[in-house]
Amino acid sequence: MKVILHAGAHATDDGKLLRCLLRNAEDLRARAVAVPGPSHYRQLLSGSLNALSKADPTPEARDILLESILSEDPDSFGRVVFSHEHLFCVPKIALGAGRIYPRADERMRNAARLFESDQLELFLGIRNPATWLPAVWADTPHESFDSFLNGAEPAYLRWSEVIERIQIAVPDLPITVWCNEDSPLIWGEILRAMGGLPSGTKITGAFDLLAKIMSDEGMKRFRAFLAEHPGIPEPQKRKAMVAFLDKYALDDAVEQELDIPGWTENYVDSLTELYDSDVEFIANMRNVTLIAA
Repeated sequence: MKVILHAGAHATDDGKLLRCLLRNAEDLRARAVAVPGPSHYRQLLSGSLNALSKADPTPEARDILLESILSEDPDSFGRVVFSHEHLFCVPKIALGAGRIYPRADERMRNAARLFESDQLELFLGIRNPATWLPAVWADTPHESFDSFLNGAEPAYLRWSEVIERIQIAVPDLPITVWCNEDSPLIWGEILRAMGGLPSGTKITGAFDLLAKIMSDEGMKRFRAFLAEHPGIPEPQKRKAMVAFLDKYALDDAVEQELDIPGWTENYVDSLTELYDSDVEFIANMRNVTLIAA
């Protein structure tokens, strides 16, 4: 069985990815893909990974877990998708030892031990630290931004460092990554990749995020364009999205306000340039698939 773990990151899709997959659950079930509801597994999965920090998994641990989560015989599925933005940790401890998700490698090592007989894959949406850090901080009890940073320097934080630690912990783990900033343009491809569907397969909700940042008139014209060009390849479809956004984007939906003391416009631009370089590096990492716009 292929076991797909979607680990967020925090403040990226805010649960929309799983909700879209659940809307397609019946169609995916027909393809032997299980998408259980989060209440069926999040506490169980976290508890299992916590326990494995202290002891080895019992021979039956994996089977007991899957039988507790799935309403049907696990052997009837070839793929199961778990989405858990707290898989690595809760937001308040997202930073430690100057790193993003300091326990990510340990958690994935434990997951690999639990699902040793399965083909484990990790899916991870990443986000520009210039906007990600303030967004995650807002979801924590930390009263100050410095307290949340826990000694970390934003300019030295790298998503590639997180991925590299995970690769060291689980050397052959396939990792699929995308930039949250690109999600409206690649949403359908992310959904299909998580569900194990071929590129271009029709899936409900493929344009949900696009509709959040484009006017109703723009979406109407975009859907009319798709109807006139059935079977258009994904790269051309994304070019069309960009063209329609140039004309019909909702400014309030795509602009972000940052209000961190001491963060100048030049500093934010510098963080963004570092992030762009990091994404280029990630695209060339071994066993990593970058879904790009």
